[in-house]
Order: sequence, then C-alpha cells, then structure tokens
Amino acid sequence: MLYYIYIGNNRTAIDHLAKVTGGMFMAVSSCNKAAKVIDGIRERYNTSILYEQGNPEKDCRDIAFLHKRFPRVYNILVTEHLPGESRKAYLQAGINNTLPPMASEESIRQMTNFLQLRKEHKLQEFSQAHRKVLNTFHLPLWKRMFDVLFAFTVLIVLSPLLIATAIAIRWESKGQIIYKSQRVGSNYQIFNFLKFRSMYTNADKRLKELNALNQYKMEEELTDEQPEIRFEDLIGTPEEEANLLISDDFIITEDDFLKKKAQEKQNTFVKIENDPRVTRVGRFIRKYSIDELPQLFNVLKGDMSIVGNRPLPLYEAELLTSDAYIERFMAPAGLTGLWQVEKRGGAGKMSAEERKQLDIKYAQEFSFWLDMKILCKTLTAFVQKENV
Repeated sequence: MLYYIYIGNNRTAIDHLAKVTGGMFMAVSSCNKAAKVIDGIRERYNTSILYEQGNPEKDCRDIAFLHKRFPRVYNILVTEHLPGESRKAYLQAGINNTLPPMASEESIRQMTNFLQLRKEHKLQEFSQAHRKVLNTFHLPLWKRMFDVLFAFTVLIVLSPLLIATAIAIRWESKGQIIYKSQRVGSNYQIFNFLKFRSMYTNADKRLKELNALNQYKMEEELTDEQPEIRFEDLIGTPEEEANLLISDDFIITEDDFLKKKAQEKQNTFVKIENDPRVTRVGRFIRKYSIDELPQLFNVLKGDMSIVGNRPLPLYEAELLTSDAYIERFMAPAGLTGLWQVEKRGGAGKMSAEERKQLDIKYAQEFSFWLDMKILCKTLTAFVQKENV
C-alpha cells in the first residue's frame, strides 16, 4: 500500500493528484498535521509527502523538520517551477523529487516504480544491518530433517487439494495463484513468503469498505464515529475543509483518522476480519488454513520450519528491534507456533504483548518434544475447528 500525504490548500492540485496517485491519498493543511498522520502509518518506506511550494524559507524549515523526524519518508515538492537559487536550499532541507500540480499519470507511474525499487533496496539494508548485531541462529540438524520429511510427505498427500485450490482461485478471479510477500524470519533474514492468493487482484481499490476492522484493537470502541462524507457535499469554511483527509476512495475527518490510527499504533500485530477485499474462495481457504499450504515449499527451501515463530512483515519486525524483543528472531520462523496453540480457539483475543512473550519463550525453550506437543495441538485444534 502506498501512502501520499499532501500538505497544502490547492484544491485543484489535491483533486487531480488524488485521482492519479492511487493508493491512499490524504491532504492536510500544515506540517504538524502531516506529522500526526504519519505517526499513525507503519509502512514508512511506502509513504510520500507531497509538499505544496510556498514561501521558500518556511517550506525549507518545515521540510527539514519532517525529514529529520521521518527519514524513511520520500519528500516531493509540488511546484510549477523551481528557481535555480532555491534548488539547493530545498535539496538540503530534504526534498527528493519535484512534481507539477497537474502531474501526468505516466510521471506518477515512473515515480511509483522508483519507490518500489527504493523499498526493496531498503529491505536488504535492513536485513544486513540487523544480522550484523546478532549471534547467527543455526537450525539444529534434527529439526531440519524433520521439516523436510514432514513437508515432503504432506505435499504428496495433499497434492489433490493443492491442485483443486489453484483451479478454484483462477476460476473465480484473474491474477497470480500464489501470492508472495517479503517477511522477516530468523536472524532477520528476509525471504519471499508464499500463500495461495485469497484477495482480488485490485484489493487496494477496495479501501472504501474498510473501517474499524483491526482485530487487535483497544478494548473500548469509538462510539462517536462520523458518517462518510462525499467531496461534492462539502460546504464549510477554509478552516473546516483544512481538517479533512482526502482519498481516492473516501473522505474522513482528520480527528477520526487519527483516533483509528491511535488504536492500531498500540499493537504490532494487525489482522482484518470480514475484509471485503477477500474472494469467496479466499474466505474458505483462510477459514481452514489452506492458504498457508504453499509455505511447505518455504520449509523445503529452508526459509521456515514446521514449528517456530511466525515470520513478520518488515514494518512489524522493525517495531521489535529493541533488546526486549529481539530474541524472538533467534528461533526458526514457522508454520505454527506456541502462541497459536496456547489460545487457539480465541487467538483473536490474545494481546499483542502476550504473543510477543510467547514467541520469546519458544526461542528460549524450543526442543523436539515441545515441537511435537505444539504440532499435535495444532492438528487437534484444526480438526475441532472443522467440526464446528
């Protein structure tokens, strides 16, 4: 998901860029408001600031503040023309690129491609930097032998199910059958995590239907949420309009956005329930964990183990780099693990902190017999879930 935070009040530019950028587009009137929004976004490598050019002295001061606070965010100056004498000042402040207010879709596409390459480069830097400060974890021989034998056997036995699932996914919607996402495993090693695709290929376009779906949210729900607002229905003062966040798919008040983000910010782990982006086949294979079966190939490759700590997306792994949590990565990444079986029936009610501590506990205590216990509980819970 790409995030674009526009700082400024040019309604024509806002309306145009909201249409051509894709992803999630938000507009705020000041640098401080932009900082509050970005504080609630985890994927900083995917975030770009579109700063509307105004007074160069004030612009550079604001941009320098944002660049220092969010060094991973990509800074773009929205300007028709940048005088030569101002270029150096803007560059020193932290501007990475410039765009005209009425930028073409092609120029946006080129910038998006560059941002993707930039993110991939940062992923590798992240992996290498953190592995240097850790003692390297080595998978025991007994665990590797068990992983290969178990994964190979299951793939042979379940091959008809794998083939049927692939056909069903392709029949319902076009796109790749196998979905790849980069995850962080043991030793902060980044690898391509395999799953059967369970979402529509245009999943990001369905943001309009997502609201308050974070399963790991605070206990108290917001009771004063505003109804959705349409852009053409807005009537108010410039001050009132300045407090709106504008997206391709929706417009919400800035306060509502920050309240929802404040909920998510309390937890590292995020899960969406009743996600409208999920296909019918996707709901079925998620319910019975069939979408996870391609990870057996990750096991054969050596990226993962049958039992271990679940590999995390980069933005979640980055939140667990302190001394208090870094030990969880000194264990194999796994298909199932300790926290999954501790409260299998009500895993959604387990707090993020409980999950982190169980991951650390497994890293400290894992053994052959503990793995067998976890695996037996996983299979038992799965059978019970099927019979519900």
